[in-house]
Amino acid sequence: MTSFTEIKTDLFVDGEIRTADDTLTVIDPADGETVVGYAAAASAQQASDAVAAAHRAFPEWAALSPQQRAELITAALPSLEADRQATAEILTRENGKILSESVVDSIVFAHRFKLATDLVDEVEAARELPAPPYRTRISHRPLGVVTIIVPFNWPLAILAASLPYALLAGNTVVVKPPPTAPLATVRTVQLVAQSLPPGVLNVVTGTDAEIGPALIQDDRVKKICFTGSPGGGKKIMSMAANSLTRVALELGGNDPAIVLDDAELDAEAMKRLYSGIFDSTGQICMAVKRLYVHRSRYDEVVEGLSELLATARLGHGLREDVTMGPLHSARQKEYVQELLADAVKVGARIEEFGQPASGADLSRGNFLRPSLVLDPPEKSRVVQEEQFGPTVPILPFDSEDDVVARANDNWSGLASSVWTRDLDRAAALADRLHTGYTFINAHSAANLDERAPFGGFNHSGMGREMGVEGLREFMDTHAVGFPVSE
Repeated sequence: MTSFTEIKTDLFVDGEIRTADDTLTVIDPADGETVVGYAAAASAQQASDAVAAAHRAFPEWAALSPQQRAELITAALPSLEADRQATAEILTRENGKILSESVVDSIVFAHRFKLATDLVDEVEAARELPAPPYRTRISHRPLGVVTIIVPFNWPLAILAASLPYALLAGNTVVVKPPPTAPLATVRTVQLVAQSLPPGVLNVVTGTDAEIGPALIQDDRVKKICFTGSPGGGKKIMSMAANSLTRVALELGGNDPAIVLDDAELDAEAMKRLYSGIFDSTGQICMAVKRLYVHRSRYDEVVEGLSELLATARLGHGLREDVTMGPLHSARQKEYVQELLADAVKVGARIEEFGQPASGADLSRGNFLRPSLVLDPPEKSRVVQEEQFGPTVPILPFDSEDDVVARANDNWSGLASSVWTRDLDRAAALADRLHTGYTFINAHSAANLDERAPFGGFNHSGMGREMGVEGLREFMDTHAVGFPVSE
């Protein structure tokens, strides 16, 4: 592989690049030892300074018209396109996913900015309740300072599900990138921030323990957006409680896919199903985590996925012949291995697939061969917990009532999918599933309608991203009642 220069990123606060005394060391997950680069490790005071800068910038930013804000928000997009390849290479090196997915991550970032600014006319849209007894006008206004905490897996796309909506609504923002993969996010956010007035958009990197409290518990922060695990979400809520700061949480999901007896399972359908399970080495919040297949089609699905998995080639994501990279962390690899070991203990059969790309050394880094877990018990860990890795349990079912009950009997409620030729049947079954989004004959971020709101039920989170509903998440409702003369 080509040797690369180590990347160094700083903080960007109040329109200025700022250094820090300490750094975060970013390691390539494909070998567990190559240093990709260094990100500034902000102090608690520097994080507080970022909040203060955003607080100062808020009145003037909120006073601009939505149209003026939209123009400024989109001004940076051409520079992002010019920098896309370099950003994608950095993201692959720090995250582990294959280069084509990193390119898509950057493309989706820009696309979601466009979708947000398409809603510019909704920002100041008001409605009236006619008299009697009063003539009341209902409108919306921005909140103030918003903290957005970004995960490692799709940091750019996930950030853009909230950032442009927060800015368009008139809020100012502090972004905290993931400490294990901050470099591409810092690079991207800084390009956007440079097109905005100082303080409107700030980015600070650092450890959760050091800067988390300053970004969450400051009374000047009016909203926190967090994407991560349920455990992380509970911690965020607890920290935000003292300041009564509102939170929006996207906490992953143990997402079920249901393949009915009349599903179309041709080559294209199987590719869509495979993508919905194994893209990004399974590290996608809305990916299929439980695959329920009607007993009459079970062998067909297993055979189809097995054929596709046999072609998987594992290695460094920058190599053109690689189709699956490593897991992002050694801890996540160990967790998935625990789930698989438990599945074997309770009687499931595991089939592993994939080969190393030519010359790839899978003994280093966080590589894990993709696998299918066949017919595990419903209450086994691999079924009940979110694997977030390259494996999926496949479970047979006999009736719709049975599979709906099993799919809903879980802590999560983010995404689901129904696979059938009968769209009326799909709609009826989808209405019975307790998830925030249901795909029909597909199941992946590539098939998500990003004009619609996205978010979860149950422990998969609260609040919505994108769409008009996502825009309103960053605004307060204001009502004015006018007296009516008799």
